[in-house]
Amino acid sequence: MAVTNSFACSWYKINFMNVLFISYDLTGITLASKLIEEGNRVKIFERVDGWKDKIYRPGIQFINDWKKELHWVGKDGLIIFDYSGMADVQEKLRKEGYSVFGGGKLGEMLENNRQYGQKIFSAAGINIKNSKDFYNIEEMVRFVQKHRGKWVVKQNGNSDKGLNYVGSLESGEDVISILKSYKKILKTKHFHFDLQEKIEGIEIAVGRYFNGNNWIGPICINVEHKGLFNGNLGPKGEEMGSLVWYEISENKLFKAVLDKMKEYLARVGYRGYFDINCIVDENNAYPLEATARLAYPTTQAQMSLLQSPWGKFLKSIADSKNYNPNYKKEYCVLVFIGTPPYPYRNNLNYHSPKGLSVIFKEKLNKKESGNIYFEEVSFADGRSAEEYSVCGKSGYIAHVAGTGKTISKARKNAYQLVEKIIIPKMFYRTDIGAKMEDMEFRKLKKWGWL
Repeated sequence: MAVTNSFACSWYKINFMNVLFISYDLTGITLASKLIEEGNRVKIFERVDGWKDKIYRPGIQFINDWKKELHWVGKDGLIIFDYSGMADVQEKLRKEGYSVFGGGKLGEMLENNRQYGQKIFSAAGINIKNSKDFYNIEEMVRFVQKHRGKWVVKQNGNSDKGLNYVGSLESGEDVISILKSYKKILKTKHFHFDLQEKIEGIEIAVGRYFNGNNWIGPICINVEHKGLFNGNLGPKGEEMGSLVWYEISENKLFKAVLDKMKEYLARVGYRGYFDINCIVDENNAYPLEATARLAYPTTQAQMSLLQSPWGKFLKSIADSKNYNPNYKKEYCVLVFIGTPPYPYRNNLNYHSPKGLSVIFKEKLNKKESGNIYFEEVSFADGRSAEEYSVCGKSGYIAHVAGTGKTISKARKNAYQLVEKIIIPKMFYRTDIGAKMEDMEFRKLKKWGWL
């Protein structure tokens, strides 16, 4: 049973274009598939060469050398970078006249160098909390021993978010313990970490697309759920799910945090999605980190909310043009489905989910099919649109979306769809959006942030 939309209406066909998608690890394959559905022609390049030879998706052509495709995409097409790490290339292509969606060098620095980001936040007039970066774990241990308290350990860059840790003890003993364990397991003494003072409050992110000159489209409010288990317990890695919705009015949270970055983003010619994750209390909003790229899985949630053609929307951003997309005035709950060995890497064959079947309890309708975003999943034999199987080894399987006029309805729709999917050894959190629905949303409105 096929679970990908195959429609391409005449409007899309008239407005199709060539899209060159440059991806780090094929995280953006769900968006690439969406562009195909709209009638665009898509070629995708995977930088880390992980599993492109093992996956089949209708209409997408996988390539080994993106430079050879520049003539194909042309100046009228669109080049999309779905991650940070190739800023110099992005800027060079723009100077050569190509239409490029991506943050650029100074945009990437905001995310990959936390201290630089905090300095820019402060210069823009955003409240910040104490933080310090380190290149040596022994120095971090000595710092926490001297400055006792709850500290948050974060790795600069995106190489392994599983090393992030949120301290719980005023003595700092748990942070010291985790740092000492890192010293034993890491092959080098030098590693770029950041220590940030833990902030008590509600974690919430605000994002929006920027076209090089101004904001474009609605404001995206999103709530991450990074803990592996319900209640946000367990190791922190990629998100186990998100609650996402759009707001058109420039609320207090947007004005206090994101909008203060407008001058900086315009100065560096930023073209892409920009997001700041914050901790807010009754009086202040403190930025934790920036996401200066397409944010996953937030983008998947937005694909269930934004109703205008994504190709036209992203092209407008890359070309610094204004565009007002249509979108659902609803909430979206996005649930991650994983299997072992996620969230860790393990190359032992008996931990690998590769080859597991994706089974559906019943036939899905078109709306349900469109709300399943598969990652490391392929058609079983590369020909049949009726069979799906896991093609990667990491256990990063899929995201399932549910939308509704209320958070409760969105949660219900998401989990009803999840329950129709069977993958051996699959797991997921059952509380995505629940805490926000139960109490945090009311607090945020009472404090005036939303």
